[in-house]
Amino acid sequence: MPLRTPEQYRDSLKDGRTVYYKGERVPDVTENPVIQVAIEHASIDYRMAEDPAWKDLATVTDENAGQRISRYYQLPRNSDDLLKRSALIEQATRLGRTLVVLIKEIGTDALFALHILAHQMDGKLGTKYLERVRRYHAYCRDNDLALAVAQTDVKGDRSLAPSEQPDPDAYVHIVGESADGITVRGAKVHTSVSTNANEIIVLPTRALGERDRDYAVSFAVPANARGLKLIAAPYGAARMDVFDHPISGQHRMMETLTVFDDVLVPWDRVFLKGEWQYAGPLALTFVEFHRFTAISYKLPLVDLLVGCARLMAEYNGLERVSHVRDKMIHLIGYGETLRALTHMAALQCKMMEPGIAVPNQMLVNIAKHHFASHYHQAVQWVQDISGGLVVTGPSGRDLKNPEIGGYVKKYLAGKKGVSGDKRLQAFKMVRDLTASDFGGYQEVLAVHAEGSIEAEKLAIFRSYDSKSAYEYAKWVAGIQD
Repeated sequence: MPLRTPEQYRDSLKDGRTVYYKGERVPDVTENPVIQVAIEHASIDYRMAEDPAWKDLATVTDENAGQRISRYYQLPRNSDDLLKRSALIEQATRLGRTLVVLIKEIGTDALFALHILAHQMDGKLGTKYLERVRRYHAYCRDNDLALAVAQTDVKGDRSLAPSEQPDPDAYVHIVGESADGITVRGAKVHTSVSTNANEIIVLPTRALGERDRDYAVSFAVPANARGLKLIAAPYGAARMDVFDHPISGQHRMMETLTVFDDVLVPWDRVFLKGEWQYAGPLALTFVEFHRFTAISYKLPLVDLLVGCARLMAEYNGLERVSHVRDKMIHLIGYGETLRALTHMAALQCKMMEPGIAVPNQMLVNIAKHHFASHYHQAVQWVQDISGGLVVTGPSGRDLKNPEIGGYVKKYLAGKKGVSGDKRLQAFKMVRDLTASDFGGYQEVLAVHAEGSIEAEKLAIFRSYDSKSAYEYAKWVAGIQD
């Protein structure tokens, strides 16, 4: 069963998993009105695989089995594979009204990194991890599973290494092993899509020392594993009015505090156990794939910022005002620079064993830093062009009320031909994108998702070959050693 229907995906979540939302145990995630929205949003992936308009982008013929599989599960072998993966992520996010689907993107990012690091460990240490990774990848691919990744530990005192923490559970670690597998304890944060994924892949969050050996662990467990507890973030509300919330009323992604309360992991699902030297490289390799995913799914978001600015400028009758045009030019440059860097990161990929194309590390980080460091300014420009009615305007219910709806239409009308109801719709879109609970969510994601701005700057500095520029500067100056 290489491809599942949206209905099969939804039914697979009825598995007794332990999920909490706002302090209450959720007996069935498919019946919870909040998580239902996240499930419907994630179903975009499965609907695209069935839709003739997107089927060729969303699926690909498996080179071994000779049948159609999700393109996400295809190991990227060249620049073209990376470009098509990026195009798929962009289009799925566009259908999600700027919210990334992430139900397979992040998990396959992890699988690519695990292939590379397992190959390295097997070659250097004589381990047998690559075969395990390949079998697990095939299992997820052939069952068209939804995947989450738990990477960021709660960390406790960030000035201390994992083994130095007052509470040893501040990082996920191994607390026992037996003939059946390893037992792990601890917690991860920011685990996206975990409430409605089938599998949770766990990766280390940082480089480790020899004393941190028990914290050097990577594995995968089903979302209903015994001892696994998913405590969902409370942001947003259920089934918000779509007129007032055109994005967040229809799309949602859940994140959890993911608790491993002595979870047993079978041996065939263990991909790193004590090889502390490889914890950092595994974390970084995953991040480079995932930042490429990030810059791909940010493209519809920056496009919408440009679209909002133009729409509001037109509706407000400001499209010919010089400072408005200036802001539009900056927004266009912001978006198209991100698009060009994303494209070039794929074209300038490097090959790593066992035959996987990795996006250009420096360009990926420059693109992500460009997006993150300019996002809040872009939001300010859109809000400036739009005006204060973004947050002070009446609601869609006022528009529908026969006693006052006429006033809303009359007094919120814009330039000639722009009715008050259309202009109010535009205000609500800008509000949902930039000034709502969802807007705040996006602003924090811009700073912290896929690694902080400081982490991206450090990656840029480390990946740039400054020696050649240094030697060139000496040559131009005529300096001889």
